[in-house]
Amino acid sequence: MSKSKRDELQINLNLNVRGLVTSATLAINEKCALLKSDGKPVYRFGLGQSPFPVPDEVIQTLKDNAFQKDYQPVRGLYTLREAVANFLSETQKVDSSPKNIIIGPGSKELIFLLQLVYYGDLIIPTPSWVSYSPQARIIGRHVHWVPTEKEENYRLSPEKLDMICRTDPKKPRVVILNYPANPTGSSYSTERLKELAEVARKYQVILVSDEIYGLLHYNNQHVSIARYYPEGTIISTGLSKWCGAGGWRLGAFSFPENLYWLRDAISTVASETFTSTSAPIQYAAVTAFNGGIWMDDYLHHARRVLREIYKFISHKFDKLNISYPTVHGAFYIFPDFETYREKLKLKDIYTSVELCERLLEETGFAMLPGTDFGRQPEELTTRIAFVDFNGAEALEASRKNNGIRPLDGDFVRNHCGNISEAFEKLEQWLGDL
Repeated sequence: MSKSKRDELQINLNLNVRGLVTSATLAINEKCALLKSDGKPVYRFGLGQSPFPVPDEVIQTLKDNAFQKDYQPVRGLYTLREAVANFLSETQKVDSSPKNIIIGPGSKELIFLLQLVYYGDLIIPTPSWVSYSPQARIIGRHVHWVPTEKEENYRLSPEKLDMICRTDPKKPRVVILNYPANPTGSSYSTERLKELAEVARKYQVILVSDEIYGLLHYNNQHVSIARYYPEGTIISTGLSKWCGAGGWRLGAFSFPENLYWLRDAISTVASETFTSTSAPIQYAAVTAFNGGIWMDDYLHHARRVLREIYKFISHKFDKLNISYPTVHGAFYIFPDFETYREKLKLKDIYTSVELCERLLEETGFAMLPGTDFGRQPEELTTRIAFVDFNGAEALEASRKNNGIRPLDGDFVRNHCGNISEAFEKLEQWLGDL
């Protein structure tokens, strides 16, 4: 390669990553660890890591397969792809086949590879997960942010999607829908999904339905948009959220039959990058996706605990006159501190970044600013991942409650002490403004 060509590549690389920093969720986690090591109290609501333990049955399978050392097929262990296909067919009533499944080291990696191999603009509703846009920027793709409204739970509307697409109807586009959503916890109604599917079909856009939190819908009523736009929807799932195995790094994509060319392109790139996902983890994932009564029990109690924490937090916010979108699942809430704007100005706080920095500094309450999720700096929105509690203890307490009777009002105070304590400090800090 000539020197001029190398220089050109270096310039392009610099342009693509210039200004990028460590992922916001990982950065706040590292910052909290440093503060804690200095002996300062920290309430960790920044990184959205499941607080629940990996089910014992899944851990046992991992132990039993620790000896597995061979490279697996690029697309993943066949029995795992079969398990994922059956899982999607049973839970979402969508056609899925092992040949159309790809297993990767986290859904994050698979979403990155999709953007790499498919030339098209990325359409992202805001607020959205922190890594969608930086990934596109690294690759050099154009990102089209679509502002959403608080009154609509920050969900993408079919009208806005149509408005973007009709300016150039033939342009290739990828639309990412994530629900229940990170950072809001909100989901889509069946009617809204059908309307979005109609627009997507009209312009033949590729939908990535990021359903990593699907099984954590509080009422267990998650519905995939693939039911209504099967020919153009790629379902993304994994073990990190509903199975508590974020650090295991395993994700899965399910492609419709007619997008075989995209599936094959991603497989080709995967063969030259990560090669295959960890063999022992794949064997353990078979157990997770096949599930059973034990998994149903685990998820039932996880949903109960998260729903109770949301009720506790929403009661606090209602009392403080802080607005937030309705949470339908997962472990996030996206409050807006607009009603405190004038009082915050007196403390020289004008942006969501300044709000988060001061709150962490003065109370140890760690959350992320709305800007990390695509919102404007002057908007006083933040994301709270309410995960700072002992998940194993909370699950056991829910089981002792027989899993039928409603959890009592003191559940959070008795079994999620850090959350209770943190929100008392937040309430006091706002009261002192």
